[in-house]
Amino acid sequence: SHNWKRPAEDEDDPLDRMISRTGCVASHHAVQECMAEHQDWRRCQPQVQAFRACMNAHQQRRHQELQQLQQQQKAAQASS
Repeated sequence: SHNWKRPAEDEDDPLDRMISRTGCVASHHAVQECMAEHQDWRRCQPQVQAFRACMNAHQQRRHQELQQLQQQQKAAQASS
């Protein structure tokens, strides 16, 4: 069970650091705020869906970046 408290500004949370690299901090905090207020996932579905969409978009961008990097490495190896 997760302790749904409001996020403290001064906490150094590894999960928050990871999410900050995705660009989805605002939607993550919206989920946390909703859960702290309502304690019910059913009442927070718009926030959950927005966070999920943001994270999916980040994963797709990251996957494309990795594919491009692999292609560049293959091209560099082929030309040497």
